Amino acid sequence: MDTKSRLMNFPIPFFAVVMGLSGFSLALQKSEALQLLPWQSGLMMTGMAGVLFVLIAAAYTTKWVQYPDAVRQEFHHPIRLSFFPTISISLILLGTGLMHVQADVAESLWLIGSAAHLAFTLYVLGAWINHEHFQIHHMNPAWFIPVVGNILVPIAGVPFGYVETSWFFFTIGLLFWIVLLVIVMYRVIFHNPLPAKLVPTFFILIAPPAVGFLAWLKLNGGEVDAFARILYYSAMFLTLLLFTQHRKFTRLQFFLSWWAYSFPLAAITVATLAMFEHTGNVHFRTLGMILLAFLSAIIALLIVRTLLAMRRKEVCVED
Repeated sequence: MDTKSRLMNFPIPFFAVVMGLSGFSLALQKSEALQLLPWQSGLMMTGMAGVLFVLIAAAYTTKWVQYPDAVRQEFHHPIRLSFFPTISISLILLGTGLMHVQADVAESLWLIGSAAHLAFTLYVLGAWINHEHFQIHHMNPAWFIPVVGNILVPIAGVPFGYVETSWFFFTIGLLFWIVLLVIVMYRVIFHNPLPAKLVPTFFILIAPPAVGFLAWLKLNGGEVDAFARILYYSAMFLTLLLFTQHRKFTRLQFFLSWWAYSFPLAAITVATLAMFEHTGNVHFRTLGMILLAFLSAIIALLIVRTLLAMRRKEVCVED
């Protein structure tokens, strides 16, 4: 396959790789802050995610310039549309990862990412409301991606001083998380199973309550109150539920959608470590380190499988 065809088929879900690596970097940073790891690697991982973001953004911008019709098709695609907010989420995550070492740069990334994410959210919701071709079988957990980004904003927004703005984004995310959760459960229970390529997106179900728990801690002054526990244990139950379905996931052919495993697992890992930080319960420390080890193995597997797939020219191909 020639370079022209590969560029034309360069998929917007590639930005989910940046999300996964950025989430992993936050998990490493949280472990380092709690002195649970003997080395400092979180910031290095944030840098790697930043470099990858620039490379992916450059490739997708080139596609946009040379093949605008291909980008336009993704903008109107019932599934790929939901992946465009991964661009803004990546910026928010990078800003969050840098806020303790490069505050000015981090705040700029957070501001750009938050503004872009609001624009993406409005566009995606408008597309859902005014659609003419979406069907129930198009619904899948990837539709949560715009929601996750909104709930993510307060984690850095509150420390930066944007408290009311953080409440605004958190409210949007919480509202539509509940709405979409009902629709997704209806879809998976009463309609045909998800296509194999979309099965990994089930892990996205973990992200809204796990990220919501972290955001609520910031908004609520770090208190693990009743609502915080509801969010955390919702995420933990969904994690356990998906782990019981391990056979479904281990039998799948590799797709780029495998990266859907990474960020949600990073979110529940950081949430568990935060539970240890705020409660002092050593059981959360043990569970958090187990999750971090599992997340590290998943990230390593995803990197190897992605590089192998690129070498075999199995990505950037026409669906």
